[in-house]
Amino acid sequence: MPRATLLTCLVVASLLTACAGPSERPPASASPAASAAVGPAPTGAELSGIDVVFLSTMVGHTERTLQIVRLVRDRLRDDSLRTLAAAIEATEADELSAMRGWLPTTGPGVSAAGHDHAGHGDDTALDRLRAASDADVDRVLREVLADHQRAAADLARAQVGVGRNEQVRDLARRIDQSRSAEVELLRGTP
Repeated sequence: MPRATLLTCLVVASLLTACAGPSERPPASASPAASAAVGPAPTGAELSGIDVVFLSTMVGHTERTLQIVRLVRDRLRDDSLRTLAAAIEATEADELSAMRGWLPTTGPGVSAAGHDHAGHGDDTALDRLRAASDADVDRVLREVLADHQRAAADLARAQVGVGRNEQVRDLARRIDQSRSAEVELLRGTP
């Protein structure tokens, strides 16, 4: 999803939050393994509409990240890139499990939580990865994944500024930091 679209989603969601208020029911708990990696499920303070939209959008974004790294992981030549891709896959699989567990299953906000994530990301990027020759797959993955992770960092940074639930904002801070660091590694900047 383009950066402008992600930020637009957050702005629209913040307007909806002002009208709808917090959800009626706290989200279900995440799995114990995911909770250990990401932190405990939000308790006490309910998730606002903006928190639900962020989590739902990040679920879709994370699903696409996993699709990207799994598509080429067996073709990568660079050992450091292979290690980074494996670390991204493990981290984001844990985060995905936790975020899914945090999303509400009933009440206001469930339509945002339950929307189809198939449209997140750009299929052109996946097509580029599929079409990349073995000699070019490392370079193409670096480009595709750097752009994708930058968008996640931008989304997370925006959530930190507008989110209501401190646990979700803490997750957003960690996503911003990790994805920004990954972009630096992928682009080869210290």
